[in-house]
Amino acid sequence: MKFKLTSIATAVLLSPVALAVDVEDIERVTINGQYLSVNQSNSIKSPTPIIDVPQSLSIMTAEEITARGITSIGQIIDYTPGVNTSQGEGHRDSVVFRGVRSTADFYLDGNRDDVQYYRALYNVEQVEILRGPNALLFGRGGTGGILNRVSKKAKTGEQFVNYNVSANTFGAYNLQLDTNIDTGDESAVRINAMYESLENHRDFYDGDRYGFNPTARIELSDNTIVDLSYEYIDHERFIDRGIPTGANGEPVEAFEDIVFGDPENNYQTLDADVFRANLQHRFSDNLKGNFNAFYGDYDKVYANFYAADFDAQTNVATLDGYIDTTQRENLILSANLVGEFETGSFEHTVIFGGEVINTKSNQDRFNPVFDSTGNDKERFAVERPLSFRGLTGTNADGETVTTSFSALNDDTHVDLDVYSFYVQDEIALSDNFDVVIGARFDSFDIEVFDARPAVLETRNRKDEEVSPRAGLVYKPQENISIYASYSESFLPRSGEQYANINGDANQLDPDTFTNQEIGVKWDFAQGLSFTAAIFENEQKSLDNDPNDPEGFVEVDSDVSGFELQFQGSLTDKWYITANYSNLDGENADGVELRELPENTLSVWTTYQVNDLFGFGLGATYQDESYILTAENSPVLPSYTRVDASAYYDLSDKMRLQLNIENLTDTLYFPNAHSRHQATVGAPINARLSLIGSF
Repeated sequence: MKFKLTSIATAVLLSPVALAVDVEDIERVTINGQYLSVNQSNSIKSPTPIIDVPQSLSIMTAEEITARGITSIGQIIDYTPGVNTSQGEGHRDSVVFRGVRSTADFYLDGNRDDVQYYRALYNVEQVEILRGPNALLFGRGGTGGILNRVSKKAKTGEQFVNYNVSANTFGAYNLQLDTNIDTGDESAVRINAMYESLENHRDFYDGDRYGFNPTARIELSDNTIVDLSYEYIDHERFIDRGIPTGANGEPVEAFEDIVFGDPENNYQTLDADVFRANLQHRFSDNLKGNFNAFYGDYDKVYANFYAADFDAQTNVATLDGYIDTTQRENLILSANLVGEFETGSFEHTVIFGGEVINTKSNQDRFNPVFDSTGNDKERFAVERPLSFRGLTGTNADGETVTTSFSALNDDTHVDLDVYSFYVQDEIALSDNFDVVIGARFDSFDIEVFDARPAVLETRNRKDEEVSPRAGLVYKPQENISIYASYSESFLPRSGEQYANINGDANQLDPDTFTNQEIGVKWDFAQGLSFTAAIFENEQKSLDNDPNDPEGFVEVDSDVSGFELQFQGSLTDKWYITANYSNLDGENADGVELRELPENTLSVWTTYQVNDLFGFGLGATYQDESYILTAENSPVLPSYTRVDASAYYDLSDKMRLQLNIENLTDTLYFPNAHSRHQATVGAPINARLSLIGSF
């Protein structure tokens, strides 16, 4: 039965009290928690206390990321309500925001970061996850939610060097450096750098990641600050797309150690250069401006083979594959003004902003051609390892086969121009009532050149959309808020990666998403908060009518549910956070949506035994979910994973920390991409870290 939006419940994660090295750090985290971000590059673009934001959101600070030994976006998602991970074909972050899968709704300091890769966390101040459509502040996409990384900035008047050296039981290790240099009363330079050697529990898996991010801050005056940043990204990793499902519709547990791919030709590489400049200026006590320029140049290659089919009776798997390249340049110019004024007895906080985006993206895909079949598929006996390596092997019939990536499947050149402006007014009607109302206009103009020799065709489409947002906040007292909100977003038919508008797609209007949400936030004691939200997210899209070449049919889906969160310090030594979400979604035919576990639950608690020693214990539960939106879809079984941590302060400036994942050594399958590509969760493993400063 659908859980409809009929009553009040809750939303918005209040600030996490992180496991910090000293009292000064704890105070800083608590202060930060009053707002979404420690600087002006925050998700809501105005200095609004979290308790007054009519929307579900979660925040994890750098201190908490370090304390939990987190090294990936996926690990943050595991402990966030209303969202879960998707496999992302083993080469990209992929998040399911309230039933909507996305590989592009990622942001860096509010700038669109839509290239498909695994994002590092070495240079983030905090990670913000907003749920529900967010077009007003972020434009197209954001249909189920968005994830924004707030980067570390240079700090004037401070000198420090922080380091983090860690290694895990698989043989992977990680080195991080964070140093801030005070170059004068009005300037500073900060350098964040990392190197990570990748290893895990699966055969052939390896890789490494480099990150180098110098930033500079210049205070031109008391009212004007300039932040400059450059980041170099170099990633390489083995691609593992998991294991097939069997006759019972679940992943075949006997295959947990088998890799279905080519050890030498399952890989991803990414090279990127990212430049950012931000100017903040205070025109007066009541008017502030933020002006931003972002340029990213990305070069990515992704090659893989994977199980496309499996015959349980013969124990034979069919491999398919492709190699895909992307060269993309993103230029983003944005600005917003935040003004505070009064009209009569009403107080206003108005945001007015605009954005210009130009994206040039070239992508191609080549399929393999097996000499034995003449197409991109071949059958191999399931064994460890498969008899297939270096594009050659022995097939299920005992024949020697070879292949090469020689069949051109796609070759598109995209030129995209987006122009946007938006306005939002936060109106304090009284001490108890606030109203938020606004809208955004987007012009999305795309040109796609299909460069395949047999096609050589250019297609164009221009969409102009207005996305409204409205919210009402009632505060019966200062520490309680009750809110209701409505928001919309859209996704053009070129998709979140806008690779093409082939066929009749250029005739179709964008998909639209609407979100209705009611919530309550309650700081019921010093350092303790309880929040909850109930919501409904509807997607409407058109498709070509198979019975009428000139007609269209409406294809809808609906997700509803609720979230509960409890967080804070029960005593001076005991901290806990607990999250629960219940989600229910189906399409217009009544078929349950893929990758939508009905129940998810996570708990994390830390206890400070004495001044030097503390430990943490956590668990995350995910209900079973369907791999496909289809009748008789295969299923990912439910699972519970238990994690733990402990730390000991060797000195005031050095900590030894142990983090253990999957303490009970549970075999589980956290996500999938398709019927025969289910991810095998890692067995028990530990990470030992030395964290300190000098």
